[in-house]
Amino acid sequence: MSEQEKIQQEETQVELETQNEQETLTENAEAQEGDALEEAIARVQELEEQLVESAKKEQDILLRTRAEIDNMRRRAEQDVEKAHKFALEKFSKDLLETIDNLERALSTPANVEDETVKGLVDGVELTLKGLLSTVARFGVEPVGVVGETFNPELHQAISMQPTEGFESNQITVVLQKGYLLNGRVIRPAMVMVAQ
Repeated sequence: MSEQEKIQQEETQVELETQNEQETLTENAEAQEGDALEEAIARVQELEEQLVESAKKEQDILLRTRAEIDNMRRRAEQDVEKAHKFALEKFSKDLLETIDNLERALSTPANVEDETVKGLVDGVELTLKGLLSTVARFGVEPVGVVGETFNPELHQAISMQPTEGFESNQITVVLQKGYLLNGRVIRPAMVMVAQ
């Protein structure tokens, strides 16, 4: 073997080694690119899951906020409605004393044959009727009638006594009428109840 052949052989061997090294480097680079690609895909999937989770949380917060706003609006409307309905409560309570006084005046025995007394009684009756119709227009209604069944939400029992002609728990005497304002008790009726 000549020297030239040896050199050629060595050159061929070096070329083969260089080629093998390049192939190894390429394979390593491709493997690293594959690993990096897999890592990138996994990271993208993780970020997508976080995005979906975040969107669900935001949707939940949005729904809860809307529900809270609806509840606040409904409560405010109810408060305004109650304020309108029961704004006259204090005024109505004060008028009840006047109604009681007019009823007491009519229940006192009077000499109706005397013309001046008769005119006075008629005037008090008309005044009472006018006052009752006016308060009725604003939602004030009387409670407590003889013979009605006792209701602790509407009536206040002063005493219970056996009474003929009445069933148990029936009102026998109304000492003072009670009144409701739009269905709410502003004064319970003071009554006596059959035992």
